[in-house]
Amino acid sequence: MNAAVNPKPWPNPLQDRQEAIRRRAEEIYFRNGKTPGRDLDNWAQAEQEILRESASRTRKTAIVLRVSGNEYIGEYNAESSDGYCPGEFGLGAFVPVRFHGDKMFVKRANGKVLETTIVKSL
Repeated sequence: MNAAVNPKPWPNPLQDRQEAIRRRAEEIYFRNGKTPGRDLDNWAQAEQEILRESASRTRKTAIVLRVSGNEYIGEYNAESSDGYCPGEFGLGAFVPVRFHGDKMFVKRANGKVLETTIVKSL
């Protein structure tokens, strides 16, 4: 399966913590079955997760791919990405991609595979 790289950026939690918390709270809401009335709990959990990630200095970044008209945001740990650099794929480039559960595996030009965790699909 081939995917096109989408130019829409994913916020960097270090630069825009509030937006990162908001998005994480939304992810938690969806993950927990869209349970109403848990906004504050979801926000508190998201804030703890983002702050913990920031404190551990584990920088997570994301790649956005469009596959058959659907967008997938795959988050990966920069320290264990085997040298992947954002922008390695040109905008609109076609790249081989494989899905398995909540994982998205993106084959790079050098033959290495970037493993991501799907955090959002549209």
